[in-house]
This record gives sequence, structure tokens and C-alpha cells, in this order.
Amino acid sequence: MKKSELTIALIVGGASLERAISKLSSAGIYKALKSLGYKVKLIDPAYGKTQPKQVEDFFSTNDFYFVSEKNYIEAFDSEHFVGVDLVFLGLHGKWGEDGTIQSLLELKGLKYTGSGVLASSLSMDKGFAKIHFRDKGISVPDGFVVNKNYFELENVLSRIKKSFTFPLVIKPNDQGSTFGLTICKSENEIEQALNLSFSLSPKALIEEFIPGREMTVGILDQQALPVLEIIPKHELYDYECKYTKGMSQYIVPANIPTEVFNEMQQQALTAYECLECSTYARVDFRLKDDNTFYCLELNTLPGLTETSLIPKMANAIGISFEDLIDRIVKLSLK
Repeated sequence: MKKSELTIALIVGGASLERAISKLSSAGIYKALKSLGYKVKLIDPAYGKTQPKQVEDFFSTNDFYFVSEKNYIEAFDSEHFVGVDLVFLGLHGKWGEDGTIQSLLELKGLKYTGSGVLASSLSMDKGFAKIHFRDKGISVPDGFVVNKNYFELENVLSRIKKSFTFPLVIKPNDQGSTFGLTICKSENEIEQALNLSFSLSPKALIEEFIPGREMTVGILDQQALPVLEIIPKHELYDYECKYTKGMSQYIVPANIPTEVFNEMQQQALTAYECLECSTYARVDFRLKDDNTFYCLELNTLPGLTETSLIPKMANAIGISFEDLIDRIVKLSLK
């Protein structure tokens, strides 16, 4: 089938905390898909049946209509998906990367980009994903999950004292983009960090802080892309450093020993395969001064703006942004 005969529904925005980032990714994807000659239909599931008629309204920082995850079912029960050959997921965060939207699409019998329900749901459950990674021999930080409804602070503090030294990391178990993440440098900061995490998720992940360099590896069609190093201006690659121009420096391929480079790529592939991911993903690592490294998490729908990390890694081996988007489409249609 010719590109001009294919209709791709690009899913924009969504209702997660990463709505603004989803719009940025989707704007880059939309531009590439149109340039490649595909027919593109924009759909924001957080709007339900009431969708904007103008393209610019989908990407505006001002919302067109009432936004809620409760509108998703209404959107999928509408006529918006009639005649669609492929759904390109431009979403990030909850209700986009956690298997929710993938389940809805599979109920409608629609093909979509990115990983399936199992991989998406596992990757967003950070504590559970760590167990899978460790079972496959992947190095991960030590840690444990705390349930908001079933914990006592004194027991948590006791467990921390027995198992960890400061600093340590507390973050929501199912959020991305470092939302709700705290680096705790003393016991006095634990309760506040847990409260912040619980304001965004019913579970919090407490884990050791790994000092070192930020590394990431993209996977495309079960092949590892070059390792990329991120040099943020803050101690951590936080929201501001991720999405503010000039707040981070990127080096690809990363200037690290060849054997470390190769092993990190292999561990990224192992993580990708053990969660049964498909099409593309990104695996984040921390590299210590002694060249030991730890897998922090896997992202099944990494950012796809022209300045995002996977496009930078792809570009390092001669894959342009448009070519990357085209490959994702073709892989997803198989």
C-alpha cells in the first residue's frame, strides 16, 4: 500500500502529567508523517468525542476542551478511529505508557506503534520491572516499594537504616520525567519525600542513589543504538534539564571504554527482550567512576521530538528523524 493510501491516527496529548511533553513529541511526529506523505488524523483521547477541528489546537499549550482520563473510553467508542490503518502513539506517562491505551486499541483490533500491553504495563511499574531485570542478570539499584495504604513510617525508616546509606532516591512507582522524585540526603527528608510521591502514585519506590554519569541506549527493531551520554547542568537529569534548551549537553557515541559501551548495549537489549518490548524503546543507566553501571528504567514510548534522545542516537548512525519515524511506521505495520 502506498503511503498516501495509509491513514495514521496520531494520538496526541493525553491526560498524564506529561501532557505537555506528549504534545511536543506529537508535533514533531506529525510534521514528519506529513512530510513522508502519510494521511494523518489527530486524536487527543483526553478530549473524548469533542475533538478540535484545527491542527494547531491539538498542540496548543492551552487546552481546547475539558481534559480527563475519563474521556478515553468515549474517544475510543466514537467514529474517530474509522478507516485508521495504524495508530501512532505520541503519548507519555500514565494512560499512555502503562498499557491502558494499548488495551483499548487491541479491543478495537487496531495496530499501534511501540510495545504491547504487557511490556507497557511492566515498564511503568518500576519496582516490578526491577525484579525482572535482576532475574535476567541486569544490574539495578537496590530498593523496595512502599504502598501508600499499607505502611508505617517507622518500619520504612528502620528498613532504610538497615539497608541503605544516604543519599537515596524516593520516587512514584509509575510516573516518568522525574515527576515527584526526591534525592534524600538525611532521614529527616524521608516523610516529606514519601508524601510527595504518594500525591502522584499509590506506590513509592525507595532505592539507593547511584552517583555517576547519565547514559542511555535506544533500541530500534531489536538493535541497540549507540550509547548516549547526558551531561545535565543539575545534579540529576530532571524535568528542567530534559526539556529546557541549553540545560544539558549530549555526547553520542558516549566517550566510554569499548567493553563498557558494548556491555551497556547488551544489557539494554536484555531489558528490552525480558519485558517483551517491540519496535523501539529507550533504556536509562547510571555509570559510576569505576565503570560499573546500573539500569534505572526502560521507557516504552520515549520522546520523539527532533531533539529527543532516540533521534540523536539514530542520527549518529545516519538515520534521519523522518527516516526514524518511517521505520517505526513500517515496523508497526508488519
